[in-house]
Amino acid sequence: MKHPYVHGYHPRENVRLQDQASTLVELLHGDTVYPAGSRVLEAGCGVAAQTVALAKNSPDTLITSVDISEVSIAEARKKATDAGLANVQFQQADIFNLPFAAEFFDHVFICFVLEHLSRPEEALVALKRVLKKGGTITVIEGDHGSAYFYPDSHAAHKAIQCQVELQKRAGGNAMIGRSLSPLLRRAGFNTVHVSPRMVYVDSGKPDFVDGFTKKTFTAMIEGVRDSALGAGLIEQEIFDQGIRDLYRTAEDDGVFCYTFFKAVGKKPLV
Repeated sequence: MKHPYVHGYHPRENVRLQDQASTLVELLHGDTVYPAGSRVLEAGCGVAAQTVALAKNSPDTLITSVDISEVSIAEARKKATDAGLANVQFQQADIFNLPFAAEFFDHVFICFVLEHLSRPEEALVALKRVLKKGGTITVIEGDHGSAYFYPDSHAAHKAIQCQVELQKRAGGNAMIGRSLSPLLRRAGFNTVHVSPRMVYVDSGKPDFVDGFTKKTFTAMIEGVRDSALGAGLIEQEIFDQGIRDLYRTAEDDGVFCYTFFKAVGKKPLV
């Protein structure tokens, strides 16, 4: 099943994903470690932006990373080779129709994927099929409704809402992070634990000002400019002002906050 990726498959988006991964690696992946000898499925690996951290944190596991896009898989293989990863294999596959036997993997990892799917609960059920009884699933998603900043900007909020609306029209949900617990439970996972991971940025955190506020979040919103204008969601002047306001956020006396949600669930033993 193919699904639209609202940010597009172009080099600019690849760079943004790499910037996001390198900036947030400790916040999101510092506590993601799998036992030696485990088989791990990374579902929706994209261009391997998260794969490198996953593989380096658990060097003695065998990771199978899949994505529906042939272009992304090609980029992912190159990135893994450049990083010298020896414990990852890549395969083109559809999350809703995985080519693996039931109960094949010990663990499943999925990051920034459910937000793009019109049937996220069904995707989790499909992933549960290939997970061993007692195995775990780790899900990481963001929540655009959690973005706030000082000084406030009406134009910036309008620009962010454009991305939220475009993702909704494409069948996704840019605010899915807050609903991970009920999603996992409805899909049949238990002992679900969700931990919010807030990115707090001010002028005292220059790496986050540049790497997250500008290169990650603002770049993502700016990337939907043409689509937002073409859909008549916003006036060009307001959108451009919103981007300028977001770009300046966290500099000088400003502040920017955004929350990711990391959930871990377990497949029941019976």
